[in-house]
Amino acid sequence: MSSENFSENFQFTNPPGWNMVWRMTAASSSQKDIPAGMIDLGIGQPSPWLLPTETIARAAAHCSSHPGRMLLSYGTEQGDRSFRAALSGFLEEIYAMPVEPAGLLVTNGASQAIDLICTLFSQAGDTIFVEEPTYFLARKIFADHRLKPIALPMDADGLIIDAMEEELGRSRPAFVYTIPTYHNPTSVCLSAGRREQMAELSRRYDLTVVADEVYHPLAYTSVPPPPLARYCASAKIISLGSFSKILAPGLRLGWLQAAPATIGHMVQCGLLDSGGGVNPFTSGVVRSAMELGLLNQNLALLKDTYSRRMQAMCAALRRRLPESVQFADPAGGFFIWLALAEGMDAGGLLSKAIERNVEFMPGFKFSSRQGLKNFLRLSFAYYDTPDLLEGVERLAAVIAEG
Repeated sequence: MSSENFSENFQFTNPPGWNMVWRMTAASSSQKDIPAGMIDLGIGQPSPWLLPTETIARAAAHCSSHPGRMLLSYGTEQGDRSFRAALSGFLEEIYAMPVEPAGLLVTNGASQAIDLICTLFSQAGDTIFVEEPTYFLARKIFADHRLKPIALPMDADGLIIDAMEEELGRSRPAFVYTIPTYHNPTSVCLSAGRREQMAELSRRYDLTVVADEVYHPLAYTSVPPPPLARYCASAKIISLGSFSKILAPGLRLGWLQAAPATIGHMVQCGLLDSGGGVNPFTSGVVRSAMELGLLNQNLALLKDTYSRRMQAMCAALRRRLPESVQFADPAGGFFIWLALAEGMDAGGLLSKAIERNVEFMPGFKFSSRQGLKNFLRLSFAYYDTPDLLEGVERLAAVIAEG
């Protein structure tokens, strides 16, 4: 069965009220509870009904039928060798370039990887460079480490490299944090030329660049430029990936790609020396999912489903919102970034939106400058199309009121 037919049949067989039941029963496992009747367009995670329980069950059964006691031990610091070999093959298909297992480190998702990088590559009080806007939860991790972000501007082609180079003339950061592909929250892609420029700056200034590339596999309408992981061997690039976006966030499994020398430095840290490899048993299950072709099937289903939702939501936004509200259709990822008219305050609108049983993520949460007040982020990852369209109707009413 094709992913398209599977998606259509899966939605067709859901009984009336299914989505609401899922929201109510799944609320305790979400990042926050969702009141009955609320459509929270700010949630940036997969629908509970898209989480592949049967896929994981099949992969776990396959993994268990090929017992390996090492999966129940602490494991090697870099991560299970067989898993990294399977992951390298998967990434070679996605990235269309060679990926060596020696350049991969298994992580407990991208967030743990960011935290580990902060621990090993910075000290409290250090400056770092981030994009404006940037991922709001990464900002919290940087605050935990008492790092001082300097925000760099973006445009439709991503981070403005000239601004980054100009800032390098004034300060040297511990690292640069960037989301080059289907950026969170803007969904823009760093252009191929700017990726080359960033790698060149990394080499020239001996600058560590942390590329959060978790959305790279989720391309819908066009093929993104090659990932910054392409430059790991020639520049100080650390690329992050995660199964949270392409399989299931509850697995808490991801990877970090870098030059072998950088990997060698990282595996000597106290966390891995004490605790061993990250998630060796889960790695075994996901390895089976890759070997059986189940991960590719799931990714195809997600891309088909999210693409349909995105296109329907963008069309509804264009029909219902005034021309003063600007946005670009995303080519991949999870998010739509709306610019309200100058002078409008998304934070102020949020309380009115909640009264109409719709929520969104206000732009100021993504700002390191206390700015972006007339912006907001919407996600099409959590809800099916009917709920997304109803959410747009409610949001349009709120914006019309001002």
